[in-house]
Amino acid sequence: MAVTVAGAIEVRLPTVLRSQAGGKATVSVRGATVGDVLHELVAQFPGMHGQLLNEDGSLHRFVNVYVNDDDVRYLLALDTPVKEGDEVSLLPAVAGG
Repeated sequence: MAVTVAGAIEVRLPTVLRSQAGGKATVSVRGATVGDVLHELVAQFPGMHGQLLNEDGSLHRFVNVYVNDDDVRYLLALDTPVKEGDEVSLLPAVAGG
């Protein structure tokens, strides 16, 4: 069960990240942009850093991030604004050959 924080953004976690968040499918964090949200998420769950962000703080290329079903790559990437009630979904990219 997720705990909702007043004024927070809900982040939906893929199965691969849930073990690092105590098995939670969703967590609530604060932030004004997608970058703020991801950095707060990593601050709460440091084990996610390498799967979400590069060493320079940019978004890892194998992670897709959506705000209310809109892909942030086609918006303002990490600078995409978010507000209370928005839902951020993290999806690992599928690659192979």
